[in-house]
Amino acid sequence: MSERKHQKSPPQKTLRHRAMDALARREHSRQELRDKLSRRADDDISHLETVLDELGAQGLQSDARFAEAYARSRVRRGYGPVRIRFDLQARGVDKGLIESALDELDADWFELAFYALCKRFGTVPPDGFKDKARRGRFLQQRGFSGDTVSAALDRLEQG
Repeated sequence: MSERKHQKSPPQKTLRHRAMDALARREHSRQELRDKLSRRADDDISHLETVLDELGAQGLQSDARFAEAYARSRVRRGYGPVRIRFDLQARGVDKGLIESALDELDADWFELAFYALCKRFGTVPPDGFKDKARRGRFLQQRGFSGDTVSAALDRLEQG
């Protein structure tokens, strides 16, 4: 009869370790990190706020850095300031940090809206009111203001 050695299961990762793993992949807002770590309720999450405070104090987690990286990423993907602001608020970022991140972009929103419009629909002017409205809705869903949408559509119609 052979004896089976009992293998130890790998130790559970600590909250800090899991937080560091998540932050190593990409920046997270404090709220995102809190939500992600609390979903895995197999640990004692009573120390979660302490861990988050320590990570913030050590500069490993920063809502300001997250907001800047997120805003840059969304601009590269063709999104406007309204949508970026909304998405950052949904991720628990402070309004002051959001405005600071958007200001640092120094983006030409009219040019970005026009580029997104041309990328999606080409440079052919809209064919009638329904087509113009469809293109306008596309830009609004992307997060561009009404003035920016109108300017982009007018520029496209003028050629």
